[in-house]
Amino acid sequence: MEFLTNGITQVTWQQILMWIIGGTLIYLAIAKELEPALLLPMGFGAILVNIPSSGVLNQTLQGIGEVQGIIDWLFEVGIEASEMMPLLLFIGIGAMIDFGPLLSNPRLLLFGAAAQFGIFATVTVATLLGFSLTDAAAIGIIGAADGPTSILVSQVLKSNYIGPIAVAAYSYMALVPIIQPFAIKICTTEKDRKIRMKYNPKSVSRMTRLLFPIVVTLIAGLVAPASISLVGFLMFGNLIRECGVLRSLSETAQKDLVNLITLLLGLTISASMKAEYFVTKETLLIMVLGLLAFVFDTIAGALFAKFLNLFLKEKINPMVGAAGISAFPMSSRVIQKMGLEADSQNHLLMHAVGANVSGQIASVIAGGVIIGLVPALLL
Repeated sequence: MEFLTNGITQVTWQQILMWIIGGTLIYLAIAKELEPALLLPMGFGAILVNIPSSGVLNQTLQGIGEVQGIIDWLFEVGIEASEMMPLLLFIGIGAMIDFGPLLSNPRLLLFGAAAQFGIFATVTVATLLGFSLTDAAAIGIIGAADGPTSILVSQVLKSNYIGPIAVAAYSYMALVPIIQPFAIKICTTEKDRKIRMKYNPKSVSRMTRLLFPIVVTLIAGLVAPASISLVGFLMFGNLIRECGVLRSLSETAQKDLVNLITLLLGLTISASMKAEYFVTKETLLIMVLGLLAFVFDTIAGALFAKFLNLFLKEKINPMVGAAGISAFPMSSRVIQKMGLEADSQNHLLMHAVGANVSGQIASVIAGGVIIGLVPALLL
């Protein structure tokens, strides 16, 4: 009978709190439909790994010896040893992205770069709050608004807070429709939000579409070699989409691959959500810093557009600059909705999409820069 009650007697309040957190993530996934493909497995995984002597984790059993748990094994093989899962996810993301709106208006690339300000601002704040440089850099990358990049960077830098960083990154991505309007209204006026932009897309040749992922990979690889796995897999996915001879593979990458890897990634990340590591004051700080990173990114993109307007005849709606974060396509939809709220004839979607996909490129390059820069600074 003692064997049957061991699990109950070993439960700690921290584990109960993690069950509540897991339940909250499941609720957000189902009731609010916020990133359900990831928050649902992540929430359920948080419950699984916080059951005393859970069989999904590595443990030593009397008379048997070391037994490997499936979630610990997935983490060791899929993330810790090779970063395989987040990288494979980039192939699917690349296959989903149409760079046409960006290629027809290349100046939108500037907004992708400007909207990464939140990463470096958050790194600075996190360092001032006492986090080590590696942990601060991993926390700052939440501002990339790109879950796989956040997971990959925190793992490569061996951060102690992979779980909280992943939860913050994906939770705030899901909350972009709430966070971005708030941040945009802080730094823009109603007049700014009413600015109309003409959409006269230039035709983008098939050759341009084919060369773009190759050229971006080469440039990123030469300028920031540490980013090549991130950028390369993203651009390879896009090349599959644009080549026109691998339609079935492109569709598989966009749907089956993305869904399967996202599902497994959610469960796998829960390995770093054990109560003893997750229920800390640092986790709370990381959630606050992650929110600041998203707000900083949005404001930086909007303010950069306002700065450019000082020199341009045809003004840019600052909200398009705010779409330069990597949360694709949620941010584009938010900007379109806000544009219509300000002026029922103000259609900003395609401009926002161009800035949004440029943010996808900029975020993975920023992640690679941090991976290369931080270890060099610690030498």
